[in-house]
Amino acid sequence: MHEVELRQLRCLVAIVDEGTFTDAAIRLGVSQAAVSRTLAGLEQALGVTLLRRSSREVTPTATGLRVVRRARRVLADVADLVQEAGSGHTRLRIGYAWSAVGRHTVAFQRNWTAAHPETDLHLVRVNTPTAGLGEGTCDLAVVRRPLADRRFDTAIVGLERRLCALAADDPLARRRSVRLADLTGRTVLTDRRTGTTTPELWPADSRPAVEETRSVDDWLTEIAAGRGVGVTAESTANQYPRPGIVYRPVRDAEPVAVRLAWWREDPHPARQAVLELLGELYRTG
Repeated sequence: MHEVELRQLRCLVAIVDEGTFTDAAIRLGVSQAAVSRTLAGLEQALGVTLLRRSSREVTPTATGLRVVRRARRVLADVADLVQEAGSGHTRLRIGYAWSAVGRHTVAFQRNWTAAHPETDLHLVRVNTPTAGLGEGTCDLAVVRRPLADRRFDTAIVGLERRLCALAADDPLARRRSVRLADLTGRTVLTDRRTGTTTPELWPADSRPAVEETRSVDDWLTEIAAGRGVGVTAESTANQYPRPGIVYRPVRDAEPVAVRLAWWREDPHPARQAVLELLGELYRTG
């Protein structure tokens, strides 16, 4: 096997991100022919086909998808190495899909800076099931549902109530709390990739209609317009107060477990310190 070079990994990621060899060449500042040669060299070095080419598009093969994920991690690690070497500081990126750690977010940021001034903390919103961990865009991730992928380990740092998000003029908004049964005849807006709400939250014979949204912004916009309601972790209300929307506790729903996730084989050195700080914040409120 030939050696794999960073420029080859950058080329592969650029092609996948841009969708064409031409656009990848523009992004990298090289010729289209150079992009083709670089990709061919990478495929030869690995002994596999990474991309399928057609007259209209370029798509990764199954192996290509795995290589792209690893390539993003390698490139991110190299960028971190360069940044740390130049600044003398380390950087910690924590991904989250919707709402970081809710009302504890500011305290977490401030307490971390006070206790660990040598490590720059960055919170990164990435709306994927692993909140950016699998994509290599963060070092640790806050997730609110279990991760089935055995490449990752998780630990629960706290619990959050489930709330119902409603348009301010919804009849249920006049109540202090709601029950799951109150939503049976409604349309519940969800995020299948990262959300904590699924039809299984209700008994099989009384499940509401479900409609999928693609982001927290779309979710809030649809609810404010009265096109549906949402059931979400308490942190969403803390992170996204919005005119025209009210949040009410769902008194008969199980709380949402907040988890910290990391790579099983390569945990970040700051993992334990983050676990302890988040656990303390959730315990003390």
